[in-house]
Amino acid sequence: MYRFLATPRWLGYAALTLAAATVMVLLGLWQLDRYHQRAEINARISAGTAATPVPLTSVVGAPSGAAGTVGPAPAEHSEWTRVTVTGRFDPAHEILVRGRTVEGAVGFEVLTPLVLPDGTAVLVDRGWVRPAAAGALTTPDVPAAPDGSVTVSGRLVPAESRGGRPQQVAGHAEIRRITPTEIAPGLPYAIFDAYVSADQPAPGLVAVPAEKQNALQNAGYVLQWWLFAAMTIYGFGYLARREARGPRPDNLLDDEDDDAHAEDDDTRAEAAEQLHDTPR
Repeated sequence: MYRFLATPRWLGYAALTLAAATVMVLLGLWQLDRYHQRAEINARISAGTAATPVPLTSVVGAPSGAAGTVGPAPAEHSEWTRVTVTGRFDPAHEILVRGRTVEGAVGFEVLTPLVLPDGTAVLVDRGWVRPAAAGALTTPDVPAAPDGSVTVSGRLVPAESRGGRPQQVAGHAEIRRITPTEIAPGLPYAIFDAYVSADQPAPGLVAVPAEKQNALQNAGYVLQWWLFAAMTIYGFGYLARREARGPRPDNLLDDEDDDAHAEDDDTRAEAAEQLHDTPR
């Protein structure tokens, strides 16, 4: 009944179906892996809300190179950990991070190096500030960093990708993304390859909330790709079963009716021809 499946045409259909279904299953597995990665990040962010801060150097290696270099990147499981670090702010190398949205408004995040007693430094996101009323090209009113030795507590945030070197705009340095490897060459000390987002900004600044990943979107893609794979295999099975059954009975009746109508038409045509040929 299903011997036709061994024909070259149906073997080609089967190979194409299996290849398509396999690709869809693999895409689903990739999205499943992305879902787990994002879910783990969200879990760390949630856990860090109530966690007790730990010393910065206990979760990420300190830089040991020359000035203008960065230290090792934090391990993935250490990202978003609440840390504490003590040092002195260096406002001379403060950088504004433009295009940052907090509370529905686009403004700047204030990134100030905190120099540790050993001479290295870590970038501290002191908080978010609204742009100046005169426009984005005007320097916003940024509260000054505190003098003397300060202890900062906040989340250890991994470096952002695709960052660039700071640019001078209206007398101050600006960047779009926080990438320590791009910022370090302009600094007189080595820095950590991550930054600290302060929990308690100074008056005039707003704390930058940790942005969670959209893991549910990846879960939806998993279901989508696997549903497509199932539909592809089902479609092949449906067509094969239909081929094995042959024409439906109602189709056969339709064919017989068509033949009968054709015979009646032929009979009428012959009768008309005979009538026409009969002498009058």
